[in-house]
Amino acid sequence: MSLFELYFRLGIQHIADLKGYDHILFILTLCAVYNLNEWKRVLILITAFTIGHSLTLALATLDMIKVDTGLIEFLIPLTIFVTALANVLMRKQKVSSMLHYLKYSTALFFGLIHGLGFSSYLQSLLGSEKGIVLPLFSFNLGIEAGQILIVGIIMLVTVVVVDLLQTSRREWHVLLSGAGLGVSLVLMIERFPF
Repeated sequence: MSLFELYFRLGIQHIADLKGYDHILFILTLCAVYNLNEWKRVLILITAFTIGHSLTLALATLDMIKVDTGLIEFLIPLTIFVTALANVLMRKQKVSSMLHYLKYSTALFFGLIHGLGFSSYLQSLLGSEKGIVLPLFSFNLGIEAGQILIVGIIMLVTVVVVDLLQTSRREWHVLLSGAGLGVSLVLMIERFPF
């Protein structure tokens, strides 16, 4: 197995690991208000998020930035909470282009926070590697592929629930976002750093 393939697979496994469900929950709340026909917007959101966490993941892995792990562990569920709350408060089905750009920017910013959460894991993996550029790139590409897989599953379930079972689109969006709100609130209380 090549170095690229090894780290690509590790990226997928890391993002799809149910023990790290907070990341999966963030992806769920991030795309909860989108439908299958809006897949391009969701892909842009996920990619913006990946760019953000790739940047901080690289900087933290290179020891260029250090942030208290306890603070990051609290901020990750906070990003889920804010995203889910925004979904619940959003009343209109159609949103303006400006709001989409705001969501992309927010996803990028939240990606910066989540990347710091991955850094200690990746640092432990890279300890024996001579160079880190290829493993870091491969790992991030694997994370992006894993996120796209998770989004695909969420979108497929949404099609079944909304289109086939005739559930109200708004009720489904609120249900997914409400789950994100509830779980993230519990995580924030458990991880409160002060």
